[in-house]
Amino acid sequence: MHEMKSHIYNIDGEIAKSDERYEVFDNTKLDNLVLSSTNLHAEQYTSGHTHEGQEEVYYFVDGHGVMWLDEDAFPVRNGDVVQIPDGVFHRVKAGAAGLYFVCVFEGSRNH
Repeated sequence: MHEMKSHIYNIDGEIAKSDERYEVFDNTKLDNLVLSSTNLHAEQYTSGHTHEGQEEVYYFVDGHGVMWLDEDAFPVRNGDVVQIPDGVFHRVKAGAAGLYFVCVFEGSRNH
């Protein structure tokens, strides 16, 4: 069962997305949940999106920035955990030093 252990800075995943904004890795070892990490570069935004039938939890590990849940914008920084309900629009912007966060979501990536 040691193969199910990961480190917060290396979730043992495959590249899901990579461009000038960020690198996203997904660990899909579980049947019902995906463990994902995002290294969002300085002053960059994630693709804002919503998805029906899928909740998420974001855990901010390093850096600071701003997160939107629908129209509500609020600061986030290392140590913050944000719960994202089903169907709620969400987006993140990194601050000047970038932002690294890990998230867990149900099912498979549909965003």
